[in-house]
Amino acid sequence: MTIERVISDQARLTPNKVALIDGDATVTYQQLWQEIELSAAWFRAHASPGDRVLLAASNCLAFVYAYFGSHLAGMICVPVDPETNENRLNRIIHIARPALIVGEFRHGAGHNALPVKNCEPPGCDALSHPDENQVADLMFTTGTTGLPKGVMLTYANEMAAANNINSFIGNTGHDVEMLALPVAHSFGLGRLRCVLAMGATMVLIPSFASMKKFFGTIERHQVTGFAMVPASWNYIGKMSGDRIGHFAKQLKYIEIGSAFMSLEQKMKLMELLPNTRICMHYGLTEASRSAFISFHDDKEHLTTVGRPSPNTAIAVFNDQGDSLGSNQDGEICVKGNHVCAGYWGVPHDVFRHDFNNDYFRTGDWGHIDEDGYVCLVSRVKEIINVGGKKVSPLEVEEHLNAIDGIMEAACVGVRDELLGEVVKAFCVCARNVDFEHVRKQLSHEIENYKIPVYFESVHQLPKTPNGKLQRLLLKG
Repeated sequence: MTIERVISDQARLTPNKVALIDGDATVTYQQLWQEIELSAAWFRAHASPGDRVLLAASNCLAFVYAYFGSHLAGMICVPVDPETNENRLNRIIHIARPALIVGEFRHGAGHNALPVKNCEPPGCDALSHPDENQVADLMFTTGTTGLPKGVMLTYANEMAAANNINSFIGNTGHDVEMLALPVAHSFGLGRLRCVLAMGATMVLIPSFASMKKFFGTIERHQVTGFAMVPASWNYIGKMSGDRIGHFAKQLKYIEIGSAFMSLEQKMKLMELLPNTRICMHYGLTEASRSAFISFHDDKEHLTTVGRPSPNTAIAVFNDQGDSLGSNQDGEICVKGNHVCAGYWGVPHDVFRHDFNNDYFRTGDWGHIDEDGYVCLVSRVKEIINVGGKKVSPLEVEEHLNAIDGIMEAACVGVRDELLGEVVKAFCVCARNVDFEHVRKQLSHEIENYKIPVYFESVHQLPKTPNGKLQRLLLKG
């Protein structure tokens, strides 16, 4: 079973059910499938099965048709943000070597991109559904280093992830979800697949920028759920106060992910939406939504990232590859049918180095507590080794962020002759901050070896488009 086959079945069984809404346009499942078939026929006329198609991904109907159409034609889709800078776009093109570049990129760098709106099909040939073990997508991660890596996701991977997510959140075919997250990234694109895999309705809006459009869409279409990153919640609160609480009886679910969210933010959202299933996931492009927490159900464990998702196993391993018990820190590793098939251009035996037995190594450091909740400490590569003692940058940053005048902080390890590494803090400050005073304040809260030896004021911290902090870029 693939998501494309589910859409085809929905078109046959419930042809008049609304699948997509984009502005004034309403598309039924029958119309959606017809557009996908037309798109697939066009792709078949211009490329061959197995070819890569670089697709400018934006929240519009044309993208949805082209995305699923390229799949039905047997192509491998490479969704890319239309705003991608020239260097990154060139690197992705160099790795993926696409046969077609479809859509409109802001920094096209002279590449021959075909506008989606001009993709007129020459006629429908007989098309067959792709095999579930074939590669459907190449998702290029930003990663903590900023260097893109092509994650190969099969149709089976994507169907397994959608089933796991829908099972935990409790989605049904009666849901109406608003999508404001960019479909160029795995979170937003995953939500599109989840909704269509349930035969539900997706309402597309460009972004969270307009609160008038955001709340107007929720009210006009009787939206039952949406997804966001913590930065979106910060923006919603800043621009509209507690207005989201007016929809407490209407909103059935919210999915949150992709970045750290403070306990204070979580509590505020729970207060405004006491009956909404507020779910936050942990995962990565290679293993989408591997753990979940439900804020109301797991209110005693809100500092964790939850427990393994349905049909998923999580274990912690040490550097020697030995499985660890409860409350023992090591590398968090994930097993399940949603784990990616490999990296594009990387031999499979090399890719298998990223596994401990059948568990994919996430690169995250942490432990599983006695109740089965996963507790993140840091990225493995971001752990700071001060004279043999491991320091989590997250812990130090949490204390720094609570200090008056410091808006946001990021910590990395820098070379030290005596200790090997010491902590350096980069701080975005609202005003001049006396860092000697900061050191004294921290001395009452954390161990001495965790206190930053060096401080540097910066205007902003490097982040991915989804808001993930890129600490390794600070190491220069």
